[in-house]
Amino acid sequence: MAAGQRTYLDHNATSPLRPEVAEVVLRALQLPGNASSVHAEGRAARAEIERAREQVARLVGGRTKNVIFTSGGTEAANLVLTSGFRRLGQPGCTRLLLGAAEHPCVLNGHRFSPDAVEIIPVDANGVLDLAWLEVRLREVGEEHVLVSVQLANNETGVLQPVAEVARLVHEHGGLVHTDAVQAAGKIPVDMAELGVDVLTLSAHKIGGTKGIGAVVLASDQFEIADRLIRGGGQEKGFRAGTENVAAISGFGAAAEIASSILEQEAERLKALRDEAETLVRRIAPDAVVVGAQAERLPNTFAFAIPGLKAETALIAFDLVGVALSSGSACSSGKVKRSHVLDAMGVEPALAEGVLRVSLGWSTTKEDVIRFAEACERVVGTLYKRKASAA
Repeated sequence: MAAGQRTYLDHNATSPLRPEVAEVVLRALQLPGNASSVHAEGRAARAEIERAREQVARLVGGRTKNVIFTSGGTEAANLVLTSGFRRLGQPGCTRLLLGAAEHPCVLNGHRFSPDAVEIIPVDANGVLDLAWLEVRLREVGEEHVLVSVQLANNETGVLQPVAEVARLVHEHGGLVHTDAVQAAGKIPVDMAELGVDVLTLSAHKIGGTKGIGAVVLASDQFEIADRLIRGGGQEKGFRAGTENVAAISGFGAAAEIASSILEQEAERLKALRDEAETLVRRIAPDAVVVGAQAERLPNTFAFAIPGLKAETALIAFDLVGVALSSGSACSSGKVKRSHVLDAMGVEPALAEGVLRVSLGWSTTKEDVIRFAEACERVVGTLYKRKASAA
């Protein structure tokens, strides 16, 4: 690897800003008007927001008028995961069911009391236990339930049977939220096909800027009684505050690009992902790929090599110019035990060594080759230590 050359393989944490998006953001930053103003400058800013709203809606098969912009995926999840989220004219939900492998913004960000929350288990591949869910829905009877299940896991890339979850929950009169942050722009996402009542998104996973996300409602027949940020009437009253026109415009541009190349990009990334997996198995025959038997995102694989600790490995890879992750990037840079791997029943000693490779729009075949070269060096050092200790 050439001196100073870096290989970035951590797109699930954040995907670098696309150059085309940067141009849109810069242009929008120079607009002087407030989108709530009625003069020409204000109308120009409003036009940028509404264009982006339409672009984001198309990414997930939603309706433009039902897109609500927030400061990110975390705020979006916090906003909707409340008993105050309900269909118009109906009571709010009194119980929340969450998948065991959900992102921390869901597990820790909901606004239900602890005694009203239950965890839906997952199997050894990280896939939701639908049988458990069906039984529990029957047991709660007439109680109104909100179920939150991610579309794709951020650590393993494992996909969840969200459409089946929605069918079961709706049969029992409940509501369904899906965290589509990792899935949107990587696989086809269609709200009508999924059957969910609401989904949440984040721009920086698809080449937009950090600090902008969205709630997309299935229709205009929903309300949130206890809104998080109150003040003016922006975003139809769902989320007060002067809109971040530049970030919203960039979100729209990133969504449009992702939509336009979705099929070919998914195919390209899957080929690179599969090649990287093959090279890891060749270098370390005892490597374990997490969730390998489940359907996964085309850009993601998580693996562990027995005896190799994630913290040590991340530093070693970083020193030779390769940026990886050990799971979620939402822990202030700390490497800590993964609740996802715990929920899957991964042996603790193995879980401590799980690394995540996540590819994206800037990833090339050369990046995969450089990753393999780095892996060979890191694993070679491990095997030498094992041989000397034997």
